[in-house]
Amino acid sequence: MATKVGTVLDGKYEILKQIGKGGMSIVYLAMDKRLNKQWAVKEIRKTASGKNNEVVVNSLLAEANLMKRLDHPALPRIVDIIDNGQTIYVIMDYIEGESLGKILKEYGAQPQEQVLDWAKQLCDVLEYLHSQKPPIIYRDMKPDNVMLKPEGNLKVIDFGIAREYKEKNLADTTILGTRGYAPPEQHGSRQTDVRSDIYALGMTMHHLLTGADPRNADYMYAPIRQWNLELSGGLERIIDKCTALDPEDRYQNCSELMYALEHYEEEDGAYKKKQKRKLASFIIAASMSVVLGTAGLGAQAMGAYEHSRDYEQMINISDSTPYDEKVQSYLEAIDLAGTDTRAYLKLLDAYQENGQFGDEESKQFIARYNQNREQLETEDREYLELAYESGITYFYLYSGGDSTFRNRALKAYPYFQSIVESKNTEYQYYEISQSYQIIGEFYTNYVVNATSVKEPTKEAYEGLLDSLNICIDKVESYDYDDAANIKLTMYQEIVNLLNDHRRGLASVKIDKNSVLKMLEIIREKTEKLAVTQQASLAIRDSILYSCEQYVENIERAYSNMEERRQ
Repeated sequence: MATKVGTVLDGKYEILKQIGKGGMSIVYLAMDKRLNKQWAVKEIRKTASGKNNEVVVNSLLAEANLMKRLDHPALPRIVDIIDNGQTIYVIMDYIEGESLGKILKEYGAQPQEQVLDWAKQLCDVLEYLHSQKPPIIYRDMKPDNVMLKPEGNLKVIDFGIAREYKEKNLADTTILGTRGYAPPEQHGSRQTDVRSDIYALGMTMHHLLTGADPRNADYMYAPIRQWNLELSGGLERIIDKCTALDPEDRYQNCSELMYALEHYEEEDGAYKKKQKRKLASFIIAASMSVVLGTAGLGAQAMGAYEHSRDYEQMINISDSTPYDEKVQSYLEAIDLAGTDTRAYLKLLDAYQENGQFGDEESKQFIARYNQNREQLETEDREYLELAYESGITYFYLYSGGDSTFRNRALKAYPYFQSIVESKNTEYQYYEISQSYQIIGEFYTNYVVNATSVKEPTKEAYEGLLDSLNICIDKVESYDYDDAANIKLTMYQEIVNLLNDHRRGLASVKIDKNSVLKMLEIIREKTEKLAVTQQASLAIRDSILYSCEQYVENIERAYSNMEERRQ
């Protein structure tokens, strides 16, 4: 029987909802009542009898104990293990985002440069695992076990079958892994080693580049250029070497593979031939340039013209065009010219006009943004405009995840941070972007970072309060259909934040009246909001009730702090 929503584990972790289920384990989203932070909770019951249950229980415990020792940005952390005799609960990082497997299902084969970036990230985390003493062999690399976070970084999940490499073992005792990705030795009688993970990473790259699922019954491996001639011959050679049947024919460690990935063009047969014929090619090109120059330039110009005309038509469709058609047109424009910011801005404008920006819209936007991230992220004004509109859309409109103001602030944070890091103080929205960035930074450093021992400074609190006041003023101008709910959600988070940090505010001598004034402003604005929907009414009543309680709490915190100082 699943754990009920609302159950509090160990007096700390309140179960919010079930977010996953597989085999004999269930995964929940939980809220840490002390830290006000979300965690993922993996549950497994020990009540079932039989060897299969014993294997799964031992696998979960092995996974938890293994991960507790690890520290790498691409690996989720284990923060607690609760065993009540009948059930084991493993408390770990809650990872927002989508699995690469889900992205493959929705969007098909991924761009080569994007897959290369992912491959390097995965190679880095595998190298970290293999560098442990003894080495840790992951043994289940596949797109479904890799999460793409909103900011573009990867997290590797599910360590249920990872194991430490024992040199004297001639064979693995348990046949586990995913057919199609796992190497022959993982399903045979030989022991797995670091080269087994290299094989699985090669198959993962192959799947991401071709869209061909190796788990399908009719799957037949073929070099990537047989699927798509536009792909690099050098990258094809790398993947073929990773997936060699004999481990001796593969890269022998991740350092070798990383070097190959960083120099994949040098592996390309065309590149090698070009280097050998460099002088001859130059002479031929020089001699033919007079004859063919005009024709070649003419063809290039015509192609560029057609390309540009299509793009302009896509982004300049009529204002009366239905919303869905507008969005589709802008998405196609981005696919055509992903480094031109205009289509992104049109897309965000459409989302804003429609007043809807949930998980589906976020996926549409972020998938394309991430594909072109390196070319987009510059200090040019065009990018700053895109970063600002992206941040604003996430900050005020995003309704995915748990729909909290905190979640929106964290989603928006990277965009505002990039504006601040540009140091372009002449940009018209630079100062307000700083305010949004300060809020996101505060949440990142002091609210959602459960392992941090840093206490907010007076400067951090002052920056936060100033920024929150700006947000309260800014949200007044929003007139979306659900503007009232957006405001209430923000007000609720702010009053809770002030209450949670009342002792910290008092300890660094933040003016008590400025804190109470913010509570009063929120109370007045909440009272004036005309709402009829049950969900909004519930938030409204909660804010009004909380404001009364929180005034007393804050007064008491400041009074107690004064007594301690005397």
